[in-house]
Amino acid sequence: MLARAALRQTQQPLYDGHVPLNWFEKGLMAIGSSYMCLANPRRGDMVAAVGDLTAGPVLPRLRDTMLASKEGRAILKERPRISTKTVDLEKLASLPEGTMGRRYISWLERCGVSPDTREPVHYVDDPELAYVMQRYRECHDLYHCLFNLPVNVEAELALKFFEFANLGLPMAGFAAAFGHFRLNSERRARLFSEYVPWAMKCGTSSKSLITVYWEKRWEQDVSQIKEELGVWDPPPARWGKAAEAKMAAERKRAEEAAAADAQP
Repeated sequence: MLARAALRQTQQPLYDGHVPLNWFEKGLMAIGSSYMCLANPRRGDMVAAVGDLTAGPVLPRLRDTMLASKEGRAILKERPRISTKTVDLEKLASLPEGTMGRRYISWLERCGVSPDTREPVHYVDDPELAYVMQRYRECHDLYHCLFNLPVNVEAELALKFFEFANLGLPMAGFAAAFGHFRLNSERRARLFSEYVPWAMKCGTSSKSLITVYWEKRWEQDVSQIKEELGVWDPPPARWGKAAEAKMAAERKRAEEAAAADAQP
């Protein structure tokens, strides 16, 4: 009776959105969601499920890394979220060029994405570890922004290699190991000859990005952030024509603003 009561207790949701599963159910779902990821990488819900189900051994280490950092401890205590409800995008858009906040807005506009697209965590059983996973997920776009990487397959894989080296998340390694089969031979060769060496060297030598309290750094210069974290830019990425046009328009606006400021 006690064993059954304990089992029922462990099956109660521990946080909003939590879906408790036993070990058999987790294993079955991990296999099924992994297959779906390979068959259709655009299934964000399946990608998130694999991330949840395979991150178990790594999340305690990431939490400990955060606890060892003053900035990381503040994140765990305050549990900030990144979405259009919590981040004042209009304020970030008004920041000077070169700041992290202004660069983030530019990146969102160029890529046509929103901070609200990240799937919630469902299958991590510890509430604090679930938050660590959610934090990584919501900061992923900021890593794209920091390294000026678009959201195409080649750039995404380059970032996955970096995340695997920097954070050690199995899902990042899974994506890096199998995602390159979606590339043609030319882009695959460039991935492994240019991006992977950068990702592994930069990811292993830099500060863990999970400890960065990005919301307190919106007004900081991007170059200063990179220097502090010990990261550097990857080889130039290939942006689409629409993104290139937006980037050219941004440069023109920045030049016009600088010229206007220089006038007496």
